[in-house]
Amino acid sequence: MESHAKCFAFIFPMASGHVNPSLPIARWLTQAGHKVHYLCLEPIRESIEDTGAIFHSAIDHEAELYNGRDADVAGALNALKQEHGMHGESFLAAYQKLRDVQLDLQLPGVLRFLQLVKPDAVVYCPVINREASIAALLLGIPSIALLTFAGPGARIHSQQMMLDAGSLTVSDLDHERRNFHPNIQALARLRSKYGLHLEEGLDKPFGRIDAIQHSVSTLVTTSEELQDPMSSELASTYAQNGSKFVYVGPLLDQAGARRAGAHGEGSADIQEGTGDVCRGLPDLVRSAREAGRKVVLVSMGTVITGNTPGLGWSSRPCNASGQPYGLTGKQLCHASWSGAFDAFGSDDQNGPLILVATGPQPEPLAGLEVPPNTIAVPSVPQVDILKAGVDVFLTHCGQNSFMEALANATPVVCCPGFGDQIVNGRKAAALGVGLNVERPHPPAGEEDRAASLYRRDVGQALCQVVTEASFRASAARCAENLGKAGGVPRAANLILAAAQMPAQSNKASSGMSVKQSNYTFMGGA
Repeated sequence: MESHAKCFAFIFPMASGHVNPSLPIARWLTQAGHKVHYLCLEPIRESIEDTGAIFHSAIDHEAELYNGRDADVAGALNALKQEHGMHGESFLAAYQKLRDVQLDLQLPGVLRFLQLVKPDAVVYCPVINREASIAALLLGIPSIALLTFAGPGARIHSQQMMLDAGSLTVSDLDHERRNFHPNIQALARLRSKYGLHLEEGLDKPFGRIDAIQHSVSTLVTTSEELQDPMSSELASTYAQNGSKFVYVGPLLDQAGARRAGAHGEGSADIQEGTGDVCRGLPDLVRSAREAGRKVVLVSMGTVITGNTPGLGWSSRPCNASGQPYGLTGKQLCHASWSGAFDAFGSDDQNGPLILVATGPQPEPLAGLEVPPNTIAVPSVPQVDILKAGVDVFLTHCGQNSFMEALANATPVVCCPGFGDQIVNGRKAAALGVGLNVERPHPPAGEEDRAASLYRRDVGQALCQVVTEASFRASAARCAENLGKAGGVPRAANLILAAAQMPAQSNKASSGMSVKQSNYTFMGGA
């Protein structure tokens, strides 16, 4: 490696929405002659290696966590839930009570990994991979967070919705975390082994992302104008911690780039299975537009179509008593897809072109009447299709999909499932870039009727968005503003600048402090 070249450690989860924006940065860095080492999980390997980066298995490096436990989106949270008898716990409650139990198991492996690759800087997901920030702090390595939410104020909205769904309050969850004995033990071990003094209860104020406080900066994949609002208390806390946010906009990869697919659902197999059909879709879109055909892109994302417990294909939300109710992910997808078929289905070969990303289920369209002008595949090259030109995008409105649509001036119909998708759907309607069709939550026995009404509403919304020019005009204005944020080149140059910084010293700050580490580190591989 040439003397000017740098080495980077990218630490990301098995979650496409969190890892995909990092891939074009890794590609930019490797093409500029730098080394990028990813610590991630096997389903993301091919997407990582497509960038020129080097893949390292988190399962191999983090043996303390993964030995005897299955990996999931948040590490091995589901396995830890079962070990601690937390079968009925919501995702948020389990995560908050077990996150330091998991951190205690993760840190040894992450520290070994960083010692092995000797990076000049660490780039990581601050929402799921807080262990990366803490390990970098212990070793004195500069770190840069990549936040794929709609700004630092976004997390509170999704967390509050999860609390409401489980009939919990912030004080309830704080009390449960403080009095969860395995958490108390884990905090004591982290204090003893590393000198970490972590928050015993919930991070304060509620919604704060504690992992970013030691990073050089946090790169945010939206514009400052489109971020979710922050409370004055949260903004003040971040300011006191010296947290720096840089809004770089959507991070879009080059044409033909391999994106990560569903969480742990064999995304590489999905893409291979679609073969030439998948790769040829952007050209097909361009040909359809040249022929004057409408193009409709439909994708409900990777979580609802996947098998993530509590959120996926077979799951339903929980009511105030903790009991599942309403539509399953499958019912929501079928109603959404059918709404698109109702609005644009045609036997005419010159009719609209409908492209549907169905996800990893073996027979996702079973029981539906799929019109002949539809192409349905497990996954699609979404950014390439949006660039080729889409008249309307039916989307679950996850942050990446929402930003990718706006970056390409594409109007949307939002069919959100949970979390920040709900906030983004409402934001899309407020911005005038599309319409939002809220997920129905019918009482027991009313699911079929609710799904039928939802299907009707989705179809009507699609027709309205395609017909009224104001939605595309508003999307075009957003695209112009997002284009000024700098994107991949700006993000990569900020990461390079961080790698030039001298090794950071361990420091005390709100919610976390560390003693001088006994670890030694020689930067630059």
